[in-house]
Amino acid sequence: MVIPVFIPHKGCPFDCIYCNQKAISGQTEEMTVEKMYDTIDSHLSTAQGDSFIEIGFYGGSFTGIEDTKQIMFLEAANEYVAQGRIKGIRLSTRPDYINSQILNRLKMYNVKTVELGVQSLDEDVLKTSGRGHGTDDVYKACCLIKENGIGLGIQTMIGLPGSNYEKDLDTARKVVELSPQIVRIYPTLVVRNTYLEKMFNEGSYTPLELEEAVSLCAKLLELYNKNDIKVIRIGLQPTDNINNNFDVVGGPFHPAFRQLVESRLWRDRIENYIKEYSLFKEHDIIIYTDKKYICDIIGQRRGNIEYLKSKYQFKRISIKSIEDLKDEFFIRGL
Repeated sequence: MVIPVFIPHKGCPFDCIYCNQKAISGQTEEMTVEKMYDTIDSHLSTAQGDSFIEIGFYGGSFTGIEDTKQIMFLEAANEYVAQGRIKGIRLSTRPDYINSQILNRLKMYNVKTVELGVQSLDEDVLKTSGRGHGTDDVYKACCLIKENGIGLGIQTMIGLPGSNYEKDLDTARKVVELSPQIVRIYPTLVVRNTYLEKMFNEGSYTPLELEEAVSLCAKLLELYNKNDIKVIRIGLQPTDNINNNFDVVGGPFHPAFRQLVESRLWRDRIENYIKEYSLFKEHDIIIYTDKKYICDIIGQRRGNIEYLKSKYQFKRISIKSIEDLKDEFFIRGL
């Protein structure tokens, strides 16, 4: 479990065109050490005794905060490590706010993972998005983090201005080469009070449709899974602000976005199996799988089943659970 401590837009002098951290994090008030203690204690009060617990600093570029405040937050978090109540600290920051001196400080305070807001590994996309750094900064930061024995996380976005399917897929391939332990994937949303909202209203930016975003993220998830890179989040977490009726004015938002992606990945796998073994010639098929996969195979509102029945003219698709299955699934015709 990660106890999130949000420090909205602190430490970052850049205004990326898509960014409104206060809306995205759902927090508008200034974070203080006292509020931080309250947040951590509240989470710990409900944690099970054997839980693996970390404190995570999110919502801004943590290593860009002025040193005194940065140390103040780190010292407060490290008290819980010293007490044995949490295992370590993680944080998110910009690639150009990492150097050897910063990493030495982070290690001193038991920071175990640094997540870099990379967003894209295409130079033109970074420039168009107003990131204020280039791909060289990303590669340098990743190397330094790994050389210092700190876990590496990478956050990327799809559907940014100037990007496309191939550029987003190429970014994912380059991320694989960097060998992070964890990855987050965020479809670009048009959030109120951002420059991207202005572009959207003027017609100079068109966000991805939900179907496009789900399909692409399924490809990325498959790529990361094959390379043993854990994808810890797909899509922004819904909050009071982040939903289609408030601060999100455009883009592929869905409150269960990850579920849609995982279900699509299963649909793609099953469809490839049907084509490979010419099962489209059958009238009925049975999909055998572990019971933990059944919901994703069926899809939201039986979407996967209805898609396969319609496309391949199956009269019936049954799903049966089998324990200790060697493969994740197999299909037989009737």
